[in-house]
Amino acid sequence: MLASTSNADRHAIRASLLHCLRDPGLAGDASCVEFLPDALVLCRGGRIEHVGPTAALLPTLADDVRIDDQRGKLLVPGFIDTHVHYPQVDVIASYGTQLLDWLNRYTFPAELAFADAAHAAATADFFLDRLLENGTTTAAVFCTVHPQSVDAFFTASEARGLAMIAGKCLMDRHAPAGLTDSADTGYRDSKTLIERWHGHARSHYAITPRFAPTSTQAQMAAMQRLAEEHPDVYIQSHVAENRAEIAWVRELFPGHRSYFDVYDHYGLLRERAIYAHCIHLDDADRARMTAAGATPSFCPTSNLFIGSGLYDLPQALAAGNRVSLGSDVGGGTSYSLLRTLGEAYKVQQLLGHSLSPAYALYLATLGGARALSLEHALGSITPGKAADFALLDPCATPLLARRTQMRDDPLDTFFALMTLGDDRAVAATYANGRCVHRRSAQPTP
Repeated sequence: MLASTSNADRHAIRASLLHCLRDPGLAGDASCVEFLPDALVLCRGGRIEHVGPTAALLPTLADDVRIDDQRGKLLVPGFIDTHVHYPQVDVIASYGTQLLDWLNRYTFPAELAFADAAHAAATADFFLDRLLENGTTTAAVFCTVHPQSVDAFFTASEARGLAMIAGKCLMDRHAPAGLTDSADTGYRDSKTLIERWHGHARSHYAITPRFAPTSTQAQMAAMQRLAEEHPDVYIQSHVAENRAEIAWVRELFPGHRSYFDVYDHYGLLRERAIYAHCIHLDDADRARMTAAGATPSFCPTSNLFIGSGLYDLPQALAAGNRVSLGSDVGGGTSYSLLRTLGEAYKVQQLLGHSLSPAYALYLATLGGARALSLEHALGSITPGKAADFALLDPCATPLLARRTQMRDDPLDTFFALMTLGDDRAVAATYANGRCVHRRSAQPTP
């Protein structure tokens, strides 16, 4: 029997199962995707213990193993968002500017409020609830310059049992006085936060320069020192999002081959370094990214909303980049990675490429885990990995129900979900083996 006499922490989810075993490539090699139409996923201690067809596993379970029966729904790995800003909850859907003006008009004023620890705590709760209702269980998150914003975020994420990456924003110029630190205080605050949070529970720290223009050479050098002292922490920032931003970097950092080269010069390219956008990189930059082990986060909804440009996914993949997916809220327009994938598909269509549903699933799950060097723990529904899942409902809306009944093809169902779905399509979210969100049968008024 799979279950012993002690089953208090053992439970199973019964549903259809869809996940990637390997990278299916942009065209979508179906052999890299596993689908079980009626599966049992047995969980214990926050981990996946066994996975298999219900007919084979059900007779082996002890009578007291709880089964969460979700037949008719589709269990996928918890979604992984590799670039998002929790302090920008109130910035989403702000009208009418491009990147640099958008920061000054909307983002910086919103972030000033995070000097108040109570505001930071309330916003962290709201933000994480939005991620969970959209099936996202892991994210790489920007906090503000205020250390208390990081404390509030990790306190809230650990209370929910989530694997999260986050860090204090570093800015010592070109921002309001209430949002700037210095090379010295930024270093010291970051070091203290690393010691407090990195490796605690499921938390991971990220050294987080907002972007090169808001840090002096002295602060960039301080971040290099911090990265050298802490080789296992993450690094996250923005690069090559907008042409005006690129021109500004050229003025501020003369003598560098490119915007990307600024980060390289200061030792900020390595494994577990995530750079958002990467729209306007050249072939040399993309090759250097691969060689260093750094990864790009593709943020289609914000790139479209702010008018930054179209990300050429095949070009990045040809260079060997490990691409992942970012919602980039508040520049992005949805917390839903299903909707984000729908926009990613459209961006590639505009460039004359096709994003297969298999590769889309990979981008939001195992691809995200690989980009974060967490594929040993996340990204597929495999024994030994964390029990983090999104439960998708193909009948969540009348339109989805009608559309998904047309074809008996799980990847076609996923494509319909990423084209027509949103938070309504997420019936439940599980983190660390526990249900942390369940959609009510009736929408709340």
